[in-house]
Amino acid sequence: LLALKPGWIATFPASGISLEQKLKWFQKADRGFDPEVIFPFQQKLSEGIHELDFSLSHLVQPDLFIRLRPQTRKQVKDQLSKAGISFFECGEDCLKLPNGSAIEQVLQLNKHAVVQDKSSQRIGAVVRELHSEHPGRFRKVWDACAASGGKSILLYDLLPDFQLYVSDIRKSILHNLHQRFRLAGIKNYEAFVVDLSAEKVSKEVIPFQTNAIDLILLDVPCSGSGTWGRTPEYLRIFDESEVDRYAALQRKIITNSIPYLKNDGVLLYSTCSVFQKENEENVRFIQQEHGLKLLYQEVIKGYTEKADSMFIAALTY
Repeated sequence: LLALKPGWIATFPASGISLEQKLKWFQKADRGFDPEVIFPFQQKLSEGIHELDFSLSHLVQPDLFIRLRPQTRKQVKDQLSKAGISFFECGEDCLKLPNGSAIEQVLQLNKHAVVQDKSSQRIGAVVRELHSEHPGRFRKVWDACAASGGKSILLYDLLPDFQLYVSDIRKSILHNLHQRFRLAGIKNYEAFVVDLSAEKVSKEVIPFQTNAIDLILLDVPCSGSGTWGRTPEYLRIFDESEVDRYAALQRKIITNSIPYLKNDGVLLYSTCSVFQKENEENVRFIQQEHGLKLLYQEVIKGYTEKADSMFIAALTY
């Protein structure tokens, strides 16, 4: 208000009232405020997302989530309690904390716990279920857009002995991954640099043959629109044409990755986007252009839990 509407301050309700009361004041005062347009790209949303609830979620700071690594549950909870940091258990291995909690001063991150949004942890549940249907099916796993390796650490904690391959577009990105893996105790992996968005990818840079991977994880670069509750400035500066650019980029990555999937392997596609073009439409592209069948698909509505919103789909031949 001070920055944009200082004239309203004298008549604005006292601080400390609820968000709902503030919105009623705007509507009653006929300020021309429609809460649904907080998120201005309503027509592009994935199926099942409630437009108003999702818009209003951008007015509330999301929580901080951590994933507990195997055999660390009691230790981490005791350390947090001793430090006076409040937390709420929101799953067997998931803790929710107030955003800004100084956990790095209390916990050995990546060794005992990993900072990972609750919605992102959902990938682990999907992989666990797929593996339980066919135990031992995931012998070779490729995290193709690994970034700093958070999802690879999740897979390492879930799956029995397997060969892990990780890749990304730049060596500097993988440098951060190596540091996290060292703290996480992950030694048996092979990392390589590859640009999967290129028109043609050299097979020489990929350390395995086509039709060789049991599980390909494609957590592709995206608009990040499911995380804008943490960076709401994107609501004003995001160019709508970027959705098309990201979707095209994602399709190149998909096309360059799929030849390495075994005939009975699983492609796990995920984004932190809420746009259909990056989500459901890309799943249809995988089905129609590459002949894969859909095993599972979910729009993760993190906005209902002060978490990020995401999309996951699992496909196979």
